Amino acid sequence: MEVRRITINIAGRNYPLNVPSAEEETLRKVGKTIEAMIKDFEQNFDVRDKQDALAMCALKLGTNAEVAQITNEKNINASCERLKQLNSLLEEMEK
Repeated sequence: MEVRRITINIAGRNYPLNVPSAEEETLRKVGKTIEAMIKDFEQNFDVRDKQDALAMCALKLGTNAEVAQITNEKNINASCERLKQLNSLLEEMEK
């Protein structure tokens, strides 16, 4: 696995990272997303301190991740239930 050294700029600071080549595009995209969120918070919520903007980004991203995980768990549970129902139908048809 090839590792690349990249620099991501967030809130005016550069963060050097060693990342697998396959993850570089994703990390750059996430960095741009965070930058856009910071600008949005600064413009729409009168946030002047970068630390506050970063904290708000962390809260929003963490909430989004938690909601996605809950949704995935519900989808998995629903899929398992449906598979059980289909399995039962198949077993009945075999009789």
